[in-house]
Amino acid sequence: MDLGAGELRTFVPAQDFALSQAFYSALGCELEWSDDSLALFRVGASRFYLQRYYLKEWAENCALHISVQDAAGCCADISALVESGRFPTVRVTAPKREPYGALVTYVWDPAGVLLHLAQWDEG
Repeated sequence: MDLGAGELRTFVPAQDFALSQAFYSALGCELEWSDDSLALFRVGASRFYLQRYYLKEWAENCALHISVQDAAGCCADISALVESGRFPTVRVTAPKREPYGALVTYVWDPAGVLLHLAQWDEG
C-alpha cells in the first residue's frame, strides 16, 4: 500500500486554549491559522494542531520530540519564561544526555504535554 503521504501532523490538547496558544507562540512556534477550537502551528519544517480539547490522561501521556540546535539555550530561555510567571504550570528541566544520542531539555506545557527539545550529537 502506498498512502502517498506528504506530511504528518499531530493533535495536541489544551486545557486553556488561549494560554497554550500564547505559550507555543512564546516558544517561537508560528501560528499559521486558528479558529475557536483549533490552531495550526509551525515549528521549523513541521506543523501541529493545538486543539481546544483536554483529557488529563491524554495530555499527561502526550509528547512532542522537537530537534533543536541548542538544548541548553532552550532551557535558559524557557526557564526565564517560567520565572516571568506568565505560564504558572509550565515546568522545565536542565538538559540531560540521553543514550540515544541527544542532549534533551524536557518541558511540560500548560496542559501537561511533554516536549523533548533534543540537540542531536554530531556524527
